[in-house]
Amino acid sequence: MKKNVYSLILSENVIAAVDRLAYERHTNRSNLINQILAEYVSYETPEMRMQNVFDRMQALLGSAFQPLENASPTMLTLRSALSYKYNPTVRYQVELYRMPQVAVGELKVSMRTQSATLSLLVMQFFKLWIKIEKEHHPDSVATVTDGRFIKRFVTETKDSEIVADGISAYVDAFDHALKTFFCYSDRPEIAEANVEKTYADANLLF
Repeated sequence: MKKNVYSLILSENVIAAVDRLAYERHTNRSNLINQILAEYVSYETPEMRMQNVFDRMQALLGSAFQPLENASPTMLTLRSALSYKYNPTVRYQVELYRMPQVAVGELKVSMRTQSATLSLLVMQFFKLWIKIEKEHHPDSVATVTDGRFIKRFVTETKDSEIVADGISAYVDAFDHALKTFFCYSDRPEIAEANVEKTYADANLLF
């Protein structure tokens, strides 16, 4: 969204209050005033849209995912525990695009581990998930790059609730399938069948 410079005559006391609130919200004066005015005239800015999506996602996903500190307002990072030796955790990072066109955002999934066996299992799951996804949605855009699973969320809708619901369902199904895969890691055929069923039952938007 294009931004321009405007001159406003404001009270010193008002500016002081705005600056205090901007500091508390970890933003600057211009962004806060822009947000306040947008809310007053019922206009959803890209920042508000992204925050609405992230707030709804956290409410939908619940306590199964632990939110982590984010370096950018365009990102939501969550962590999920995996019941497996070495007590690994899975990191889900959702990034929304400020000006969505073909895609509204993307998901990056990674797991930090020093175990070669665990890394191999994770990569096997990533490739299995992509294979199953391609069978159900041939136009799906998902890859494995530098040991991370990356998925682009391509959709025509820009409705915040629909986007939040769709991404939440995807993350939840992915996480559930990953945990199921590890439960049956010693029985590959059963593991693959369960991942396939999880994906099909989820009826994912993306």
